[in-house]
Amino acid sequence: MAVAATGDYDDSNIFARILRGEIPSKRVHEDDWAIAFHDINPQAPVHVLVIPRGRWRSWADFSAGGSDAEIAGFVRAVGTVARALGLEAPGYRLLANAGLDAHQEVPHLHVHLFGGKPLGPMLVR
Repeated sequence: MAVAATGDYDDSNIFARILRGEIPSKRVHEDDWAIAFHDINPQAPVHVLVIPRGRWRSWADFSAGGSDAEIAGFVRAVGTVARALGLEAPGYRLLANAGLDAHQEVPHLHVHLFGGKPLGPMLVR
């Protein structure tokens, strides 16, 4: 099961509260390592968030302190969700913001999974 992160983790963040069942979510996947749920403000026809169950703030935090099983389980959950939503063949985008400069709004590691239409270039050129 999940291992606690090092450093300061905010147990009052919205994803921690979703994990504890204090805030409802429209879940599409749940296992020992992760949960996935629809974003409340979707930016594409399919916009799902995948979060690890552990108290991780970022990829750096997770990769430094997570167990091999926890990391593998989370990465597998992302792929499982993409397949379950029928996004593998048409394609999808993963986005993970880390830190203030990247505009990470919730201080809990999460991956946005976007799909359901052609998404265009990632960055304006």
